[in-house]
Amino acid sequence: MNFLKGRFAILVTILLAVQAFGSFAIDRRKENAPKAFALKDFPNSIAGWEMRKDYPMEEEVQKVLKATDYLVRDYVKDNSLANLYIAYFQSQRSGIAPHSPKNCLPGNGWVEESSDRITVDVPGFAPIEANRYTVQKGDVRSVVLYWYQSRQRTIASEYKAKVFVMADAIRYNRTDTSLVRVITQVVGGNSELANRNALQFTRDVYPALAKQLPQ
Repeated sequence: MNFLKGRFAILVTILLAVQAFGSFAIDRRKENAPKAFALKDFPNSIAGWEMRKDYPMEEEVQKVLKATDYLVRDYVKDNSLANLYIAYFQSQRSGIAPHSPKNCLPGNGWVEESSDRITVDVPGFAPIEANRYTVQKGDVRSVVLYWYQSRQRTIASEYKAKVFVMADAIRYNRTDTSLVRVITQVVGGNSELANRNALQFTRDVYPALAKQLPQ
C-alpha cells in the first residue's frame, strides 16, 4: 500500500506541475525578451571577413520557417568563403521553433558523410557547443557547424535547447532563441582546410553575434 501511495503521490505531483505550467504560460503570454537588433544591420566587415552577398529568403520558405528575423550572407577572407545563416525567433510559445539543419539538409539533397559535436573556444566567451557535419550534394562537399543560441548560452542539442526554453519561460518569461549555422565549402578535396575556415570564422563572428542577439 505504501508503494501504491508513493506512485500515486508522484503522479499527482506531475499532473499538478503540468497544470501549473500550463496556467503560467497562458497567463504570461506577453514575454520579457530583450530587444533584438535587426539582422540586416549585422556587421559587413568582421575580423578581416568582408560581406560578399546577402541572400533574400523565398516567400514560401519564410512562411514555413516563421522566423521573426533572419540573415543569409556570404563572407570572404583571403579567398576563403563562409556562409552565415541566422534565424531569430522572438517567441516559441505558439509552437514556432527553429528547424534543425540535420533534418533540412537531407531534405534539400545533402548527404551526410560524418558528424560529431564539438566545442569552439572563443576568447572572452564561454566555449560554443556546436554540431559539425560534413555533407555532400553531387560534386559539392561542405563543412557545416550549427548551434542554438539564447540567453547567454549556446547549445548543440535541440532537446537540451527545449529544456532550457521551458526553464527560461518559467524563470524569465521569455522563450526567444536563434539558430546559427556556418557553412564552408571543401575545395580540392581539402576538408581539413574547410574545417579550419569554419572554426576560425565562428571564432571571429561570435563576438558580433553576442552583441546582435538578445542576451
